[in-house]
Amino acid sequence: MNDDSRYETTAVLDEPGAAGSDRWLFAAFLAALALLVFLAGSLLTAAGLPPGPQVERAWQAGRAWYAKLFHYDNVYFSDLWHAARTERRGVTVNVPELVSPGVTLYTSGHEASAFLVSMDGEVLHRWHRPFSQVWNETAAVKEPQPDSHVYMRKATLLPTGELLAIYEGAGDTPYGYGLVKLDRDSNVVWSYLQPAHHDFDIAPDGSIYVLTQEIVEEPLASLDHLASPRLDDFLVILSPEGEELRKIPLLTAVDRSDYRQILFGISSFALADALHTNSVHVITEEEARVFPFGKAGQVLVSFREPSAIGVIDLEQEKLVWAVKGYWAAQHDPHILENGNILLFDNKGHFNRPEGRSRALEFDPKTMTLVWQYTGTAESPLESDIRSYTQRLPNGNTLITESNGGRILEVTGAGELVWEYVNPVRGGPEGQQIPIICKAQRLDAAVLGPFLKGA
Repeated sequence: MNDDSRYETTAVLDEPGAAGSDRWLFAAFLAALALLVFLAGSLLTAAGLPPGPQVERAWQAGRAWYAKLFHYDNVYFSDLWHAARTERRGVTVNVPELVSPGVTLYTSGHEASAFLVSMDGEVLHRWHRPFSQVWNETAAVKEPQPDSHVYMRKATLLPTGELLAIYEGAGDTPYGYGLVKLDRDSNVVWSYLQPAHHDFDIAPDGSIYVLTQEIVEEPLASLDHLASPRLDDFLVILSPEGEELRKIPLLTAVDRSDYRQILFGISSFALADALHTNSVHVITEEEARVFPFGKAGQVLVSFREPSAIGVIDLEQEKLVWAVKGYWAAQHDPHILENGNILLFDNKGHFNRPEGRSRALEFDPKTMTLVWQYTGTAESPLESDIRSYTQRLPNGNTLITESNGGRILEVTGAGELVWEYVNPVRGGPEGQQIPIICKAQRLDAAVLGPFLKGA
């Protein structure tokens, strides 16, 4: 090539059209390179090869942090508050000759308190202790939500007036914050600040069975379809003084059982929280005599995501009985005196004008639906999460409809004989109602000395 041709080539490259074409080619190269990187990352993530999982976890952590920071800053946007369905407050229905008398203990989503009310709705006593006054540096949750977002999920009243209560934080993961014992004046007797959540039960010997949760990184080879990291549940046994005695991984208990197939029907959005255990109950001697699927000392549990309930044997640390039925995302199964099981079916009453939730009783031996209460078209029963049931001494059923912020007592024939609507309202225009987490009807005679003081 002579010098003239060299100069001619340079002149052509310097022309405006050639420069623009060169830039477009370079941009196309960068786009193709980015696409290759994206495809390679996707393949590595799908195959579980580094750095795919690490990038995915960083992305998930970033999304969770962003949601916690910006989506849950206003507590009225959380699941602790819902649009009020009525302007009525307090006791709205009371048929004295048909109700099961006593006092009612309940917890509310608007603050970390438990309220004891009479049949007329009078507040007889209130226990109140914000989580910020219980938290310390030993707590598993290092950066808890503000007190406006932390509430008592469940509370149990002891005859002495002492209270056991679980704290949960809205918009956080793990959302379990701990278990506390308060005296009648709301002073802390002891606290267990591991991520206790949902439910606990007190065994006849005074030990406490409580659910805890933690983020687990290690995948299970036999359950490789589950996400990693994921939120796993544990059954923890505490001494009456709140000291941890034993800890059983519930996912492993299911995996090593004959019922492990329930883990293969879980929706894709729940693979990072496969069980979502929401209930624990220690089977008593009396219950074991009428319930052939469990022995005294074994534990009846509820798994929301697979819509299953089952029995855990503590010696084997294994699920020894499980059943799925005509319910979905259920809460609070417990054994009745006749051996049947009563539970709150959150989402299994499909496409009905009276609401998609119901309280139901079924016979576990035949799987027959024995009884149900579904609400009415004018007053639907509707709560997609939480909610509880209690069979009362006179045969009535107390139902906590959490999302509606109300407690209702119904007869076996479905007649509403008592209703209590959370009197608290909030939000910009005062049109929102806090959830009622769990309500229990208690025998006033058992609490006689305490109530006299109250």
